Amino acid sequence: MNKKLYRKIEPYIWISPSVILMAVFILTPILSVFRMAANKVSRTGKLQGFNNFANFTSVVNNPAFSLVLKNTVIWTIAVVVISTVLGFMLALVLNNNFKGRKIVRAIVVFPWATTLVIQASVWNFIINTDYGTLNTLLLKLGIIQEAVNWTPTPAAYFAWEIACGIFVTIPFVTFCVLSGLQSIDTSYYEAATVDGANYWQKLRSLTLPLVRPSLTVATVLNIIYVFNSFPIVWTMTKGDPANRTDTLVTYLYKLAFYNGRQGEAAAVSVIGFIILLICASTYMVYTLRKGDDT
Repeated sequence: MNKKLYRKIEPYIWISPSVILMAVFILTPILSVFRMAANKVSRTGKLQGFNNFANFTSVVNNPAFSLVLKNTVIWTIAVVVISTVLGFMLALVLNNNFKGRKIVRAIVVFPWATTLVIQASVWNFIINTDYGTLNTLLLKLGIIQEAVNWTPTPAAYFAWEIACGIFVTIPFVTFCVLSGLQSIDTSYYEAATVDGANYWQKLRSLTLPLVRPSLTVATVLNIIYVFNSFPIVWTMTKGDPANRTDTLVTYLYKLAFYNGRQGEAAAVSVIGFIILLICASTYMVYTLRKGDDT
């Protein structure tokens, strides 16, 4: 083979095993879900022919779907926005040199290192009315006189699920942003200080623009991760009662494995995929354009 030609195709040769694996283990299941969504599917998962997208029609016309979609939007926006803000603030703190910084970093990363099922179970234990840690602590401190029901309504329980989601997501954002902060050359801040810039001016004009790539990656991954998060909601409430705390992923799980409506479950998955693709792409394009403008 011509050496010049080989040099051109050599990179593709090296990455071809990864591409093949991705095609087999990622692309193939995605295509399979799209096929199921467009066909009538038996309870055993066998395709029984094209059904004119009846699965999508059935899903959209179901009153539960609008509620589940609303829950998913609230869940994703609340967890991503709040965890990003708090994670960014925490990263700014951890970027400073102070005594015990390594210990604090280890404490911060602990919720992220623990499985989500364990985290959700712990939160369920904390807010339990009869024996929960929160009530026990408040009673011993004399702040309350009797046990409080922290989950009187499905909305309240859903709020606790969001709080759990924020808690376990903050470490990821923190360390993504922290990696960006530590890559910034300190000479920029020294020059800004010489020019008379205060902390907030350096934060707005230096830190935010320079850390934007790390923050963009963290946010996009967070949107995907949170949108598709299953363990927290399922462990804490299983989406009950009556789909009041369901998100798309728990809802499609019920459709597929509780009700045997696998075609509709595949349709919900496709709808979620399209929504997620649009949101993540829009955010990335907006962020990159804003970065170019600055």
